[in-house]
Amino acid sequence: MDRVLVVDDEPNIRESFARVLVREGYEVITAERGETAIDVVADSPPDVIVMDIHLPGLDGMETYKRLKTTHPRLPVIIMTGYGTTDLAIQATQLGAVDYQLKPFSPGAMLESIRHALADARLMQRTVALDPEGISTSTDAIIGQSAAMQAVYKDIGRVADTLATVLIRGETGTGKELVARAIYQYSARAAGPLVTVNCVAIPEGLLESELFGHERGAFTGATGRRIGRFEQAHGGTLFLDEVGDLPTATQAKLLRALQERAFERVGGGETIRVDVRVIAATNRDLEEAIAVGAFRTDLYHRLNVVAIHLPPLRQRREDIPRLVGYFMQRSAAKLPAPVPPIADDARTALNSYPWPGNVRELEHCIERLVIYTRGRSVQLEDVTKALQRPTGAMSTTATAEEPLRETIERYLQSPIGPNAHMQMIETVDRLLVEVALRLHDGNQTQAARALGLTRATLWSKVKRYGLGRGSEEPSAGVGG
Repeated sequence: MDRVLVVDDEPNIRESFARVLVREGYEVITAERGETAIDVVADSPPDVIVMDIHLPGLDGMETYKRLKTTHPRLPVIIMTGYGTTDLAIQATQLGAVDYQLKPFSPGAMLESIRHALADARLMQRTVALDPEGISTSTDAIIGQSAAMQAVYKDIGRVADTLATVLIRGETGTGKELVARAIYQYSARAAGPLVTVNCVAIPEGLLESELFGHERGAFTGATGRRIGRFEQAHGGTLFLDEVGDLPTATQAKLLRALQERAFERVGGGETIRVDVRVIAATNRDLEEAIAVGAFRTDLYHRLNVVAIHLPPLRQRREDIPRLVGYFMQRSAAKLPAPVPPIADDARTALNSYPWPGNVRELEHCIERLVIYTRGRSVQLEDVTKALQRPTGAMSTTATAEEPLRETIERYLQSPIGPNAHMQMIETVDRLLVEVALRLHDGNQTQAARALGLTRATLWSKVKRYGLGRGSEEPSAGVGG
């Protein structure tokens, strides 16, 4: 249960908080003075603090400064009246995660607390880089393949710099873990780590989420709100799924990256921040640029240092170690004994293509531990845990054989210096061509079948001269 410390000299405010927060499932501790709050935190730190800026004795600002010295990652939300907004902004510039103006909306305060707790969990959970003794109590990036060794080296090289980092890889490869590892090993590890999932926030709210808004900026904006950029001041901002940003927001993000400055929605004051940005995407940004869906200048601002995470099918030698890690972790959570794995079941796990990558493997292993409860894992258990039809596991393996033979014949023929690119282009074109044929030219359905965005499919259709590829994708073309 998350613990919230409420610091306010007004008994009715402390009592109101206690009622609302307990009803929401939080444990509540209260203090009426700054000195008391410092003692409480020293004895047993809460998960988040909500504190008035004006307190008797040691005032809220001084209390906050002392707490930040002893517990730099402890999230603090400031409460203030309209006449003391400047003090609240100063507190956020020193690292307070948010401020709320009195009288505030309970819903807005609860949202602020949820945000603060989510960010705090990420900051406090360490990420181990392929530890020798695999611990189930921390998050870990697992793998000893050459590809993963390269990733570890990249993290080490870039962590202690201020460079903007772009983490690229398919869904489920562990991009968030890499971002957290960079933060953890950086000189900003004592500062905030603020995460924004760009695809999870409605387009109309994304700009406000990133840059904040002023009171009256739009319907429902009942007070000033600081955005995630301001909350990350002095620390690190992680922009997950940055390839899905709408083009209008891309322009404002570009300016924020160039100048470390922006205006809140509906405001004219320029806000300056000191933020290190890490971004991640599973999109092909070069394809997005080609079809006008992503800005070239923003791409270059984000792509100062790129870290590429390989899909699991390209580092199969890491699968047994990952299976062992997830087995131990899942068994510890239940709790249940770690089940032995039959040889044919282990072979199936090692040979499966894992289109959902490490995340899919983790969920599969968790299901296996639940199904078996300590008995040995059999092949039928793996088939069931993959949540695929019975014959689906063998489909890829069966398809690989004729493809392997074709590649062998291709490489044995005189093909010149561009053999790799020519084969990749050929397979890419055939995939698009066949997908369009199977879906009667419907580009939306073909893109979905291939796991591509419609814009990416359209660019391939145009490149290979397939059908109606000369037209821009729109609601009425190919759909």
